[in-house]
Amino acid sequence: MNLIMYFPILLVIAVFFFSAIKILREYERGVVFQLGRFWKVKGPGLILLIPVVQQMVRVDMRTIVMDVPSQDLITRDNVSVQVNAVVYFRVVDAEKAIIAVEHFYEATSQLAQTTLRSVLGQHELDQLLAERDKLNSDIRAILDKQTDAWGIKVANVEIKHVDINETMVRAIARQAEAERVRRAKIIHAEGEQQAAEKLVEAARIMGADPRAIQLRYMQTLTEIAGDRTSTIVFPLPLDLVEPLLARLKEPAHPPHDRRDPTSSGPVAQTGEEHT
Repeated sequence: MNLIMYFPILLVIAVFFFSAIKILREYERGVVFQLGRFWKVKGPGLILLIPVVQQMVRVDMRTIVMDVPSQDLITRDNVSVQVNAVVYFRVVDAEKAIIAVEHFYEATSQLAQTTLRSVLGQHELDQLLAERDKLNSDIRAILDKQTDAWGIKVANVEIKHVDINETMVRAIARQAEAERVRRAKIIHAEGEQQAAEKLVEAARIMGADPRAIQLRYMQTLTEIAGDRTSTIVFPLPLDLVEPLLARLKEPAHPPHDRRDPTSSGPVAQTGEEHT
């Protein structure tokens, strides 16, 4: 009979006892408030609280992976794109994360979205596509500086996707093709210039000795001669025939003087014969 009378009291004591016992995991911390005022941060392990007088808020100290929703933004060169990212952060000060901000996860998410639009809107589309590492670092630095007052450390920010409409994709493809054509023309022109310089140098070397030109001429004749029977009209260089022409142009040698064996002077020749 006495046991039945004390059962409600024992039940209340048991409830108070179990509500006073808290167990925190290794990655958890408990921010304890006593009569509404901050008391201390406890954990991990077994925590004993005074029911009604003390309350505890659990805080996860692990790195949190937060997916930033796609943001519509306009780049500095007036291109409309959609960008989403991933933010890696963790709580380093449980007291600030609970007291300094209402919901640190929501606050960090909203801050990440606005920072993403603000930073990327200051760059051109080419920079968004080619300089992601630099943009990630800039966004991370801004987020980490602003969330420091909340006891949050932003470890990394990664831009996942940059979505562009089909019209802009085709325009970028045409631009890339034009750039490849331009580079091909420049390379071809540089090749022509180098070839011309080499030809001029070779001509200068061969012009120093006429025999080199003749050897080159004979080598060319050998190269164009093939197995097939064909008629080839090939100009004859003047360097080969100049020696022959020079000999033909030389005057004939005068006849040797005839001398009379009995006289000391030459025999005079006349056009008439004496009888």
